[in-house]
Amino acid sequence: MRALPLFGLLLAAAVALRWRDFGNPIIHVDEQYYLLVGDRMLHGALPYVDLWDRKPVGLFLIFAGIRLLPGDGILAYQLAATAFAAATGWLIARGGMALGATVRGGLLAGIAYILWLSLLSGRGGQSPVFYNVFVAAAAVLTLRLPALAIARARAGIVANGAAACLLAGLAIQTKYTPVVEGTWFGLVHIWALRRAGASPGLTAAAACLWALLGLAPTLAIAADYWVRGPVVFQAFWFSNFASVALRKGYPAAKIAARLAGTGAQLLPLVACVVAAGRRRRPDAVSVIAFGWLAAALVAFAMIGAFFDHYALPLLVPLAMIAAPVLARTRVAAAVLAYGALLFVARVVLPPTDAASARAVGAVMAANDRGACPYVFAGDAILYHLAHACIPTRYAFPSTLAYESERGASGADEAAEVARVLAGRPPVIVTMDEPMAPWNATTRALVAAALADRYRRVLAVPREDAHLLVYLRRDLPLRAAPRP
Repeated sequence: MRALPLFGLLLAAAVALRWRDFGNPIIHVDEQYYLLVGDRMLHGALPYVDLWDRKPVGLFLIFAGIRLLPGDGILAYQLAATAFAAATGWLIARGGMALGATVRGGLLAGIAYILWLSLLSGRGGQSPVFYNVFVAAAAVLTLRLPALAIARARAGIVANGAAACLLAGLAIQTKYTPVVEGTWFGLVHIWALRRAGASPGLTAAAACLWALLGLAPTLAIAADYWVRGPVVFQAFWFSNFASVALRKGYPAAKIAARLAGTGAQLLPLVACVVAAGRRRRPDAVSVIAFGWLAAALVAFAMIGAFFDHYALPLLVPLAMIAAPVLARTRVAAAVLAYGALLFVARVVLPPTDAASARAVGAVMAANDRGACPYVFAGDAILYHLAHACIPTRYAFPSTLAYESERGASGADEAAEVARVLAGRPPVIVTMDEPMAPWNATTRALVAAALADRYRRVLAVPREDAHLLVYLRRDLPLRAAPRP
């Protein structure tokens, strides 16, 4: 099958699996914030200084670029993510065929990838939905190395490594964990160049070039912050590299439950990978592929929180290695049936709560009186939906509201919440049940302010809880316009 028809089939599959969420502003709390930051960057906000987070600037630049498209950015980022998912599926099909899969096996592996994205909280614009395409492309290039080494194509290996490592560098500037996979790709290129007969000097020079290209996107961003001054650079350095070590761990029982849930969902793909390993005699290509999978597992374990979406990068090597086995009709039918059942249970049947978010955004917009409302707990996208100013640089609600972030952002959370409340925001949004354990101190401050100076004007469903909207008591309620 030619490349364009194959991509067309995968794009059609991606649209079919993801269309239900098109326009939904609250698919996942993370991507809401990426869009908010990307939007505010176009109005002069600087990540880490004006809006705090740990993700690399490259991710926010993707969303800022998407925000240049027509509309409010919500449908635009979801359409862009759909195209990225299809492109990654196409690369998985190509890589799968390099591992011995038929065209059908490659196609089904690509479809499985797109389906499993939705099962692991990747049905919108999570960061791996975007950076997986860079990693997959680098992997496909790396799988070419045994043939290039046999042909003693030293110049070709150097060029191949330059492209693969730059792609890995783009992935790293979207999230830092792909540094492990990028390192594996670089090591394989060093091996291939030596096997092709390159001298130690040429190999060392090529390795330096590849490492520099892998680091180049991040070094360029760091240099930009450096020239802005020491205070700005310190904000960049702390947010990107120091703060992650300050996050509190999760209870062992919660970690075990997350791993069990993710493992159960990945089980069919893991079984296919095991079968593929047994069927194929070990050779250089398969060693590269399984080494890559091992690197992806290390990256998955690095942060230690083990949320389901942290497993999204595992889908690329799993699906690619499984492709030869998925060519078998019974295997493919069983795997896709398993995924389809989970898709119905996890994606189709639960409500989206999109109407709830838009209702809250409308009330915020109607009652802000030109001042900044405050979303203490809930969804960061509410600021975007309300076209509202943001009263704190810690706009991602969990940073100030939840215990897991206490002491990890460099902020005195209680002092920051007290400062925001002293500004008497016209509207405060919170939740009756948190998405994670409360920061007891900041919650108490907000609860006291709500009891003293605010009245509740709206409560709408949000997952298993409710978003609660409070209006300052001295302000008359203005009705939100109907959509």
